Order: sequence, then structure tokens, then C-alpha cells
Amino acid sequence: MNQIKKADPNNRTVAENRKARFSYEVLDTVEAGLVLTGTEVKSLRQGQANIQESYASLEGGEIWLINSYLPEYLQANRFNHEPRRRRKLLLSKREMAKLGQAVEREGMTMVPLKIYFNDRGRAKLLLAVARGKKLHDKRQTEKSRDWAREKGRLLKERG
Repeated sequence: MNQIKKADPNNRTVAENRKARFSYEVLDTVEAGLVLTGTEVKSLRQGQANIQESYASLEGGEIWLINSYLPEYLQANRFNHEPRRRRKLLLSKREMAKLGQAVEREGMTMVPLKIYFNDRGRAKLLLAVARGKKLHDKRQTEKSRDWAREKGRLLKERG
């Protein structure tokens, strides 16, 4: 699967699922386009979106983003969109097949990590193929994060 560029200054992050990296072990990431209406794009451009409790699902040979929240665009009046509607993800057939196999055979899940605008101004979704962490794995992650923070404090005090 395609690895996305790490830190591109042109990419403007709209929504990030920070809880996902704590709850899941991210194995691979893929960049997917989103099928959006005009009011959804305007709402995203205002920086309003929430993907904390959302997930992606393979249904009917297509991948859908489910339970993501894009609030209504206030200036749109009657042409507004449904805030929690299912949104289709744009991926190549090969990428969809790989994701489908990982979910079906290996018991993994597809978790959205962030929504951002790329350098061409297109809304993109960073989708991760992940495996759920057990409770002891989460504790270990928290312990290593706390130790890294404490180590930084100690080095800061010395210098």
C-alpha cells in the first residue's frame, strides 16, 4: 500500500483522530479521496469535522466512511447535507482489494487517522489498516510516553 509523505507543509489538517494511534496498532496507511457535496467541502474549509468515532467499511465492492461528523454549513439554507451521512472513499481497485483482504482474513480494521486538504486543494482522508491493542499494550504505550516526557524534562533541567 502507498505510504503518505510524512510532514508536507502544504497539507492543511482539518480533523485528526488522535485516539486511534492509542487504541490501535497502525500497520499501514493509504490516502483516499472523499466524495463530498459542496456544502461539506465548505464546512471542511472552515475547519469543522470530527472523525473520532468513525470507521471505514467495505460494502458492495466500495469502501465507505461511516459515522464521521461534518456539521451543516450555516449559509447553505435548504441545500445543506446530512451531518452524519455515509461518505464514499475513492481508492483504486487494487487498493480496495488489499484493504478488503486485510479486513476479511487477518481480522484488522480500517480506521481514519485524519482529513486534510492536499497541495491541490482536494479533501483527502488518511486511512489506516490497524489491529486493536489489548489493555496491556495500551498501558505499555502510556508508560513509554510518560517516560519520554519525563526524560525530556530531566534533560531540560540539566541543560
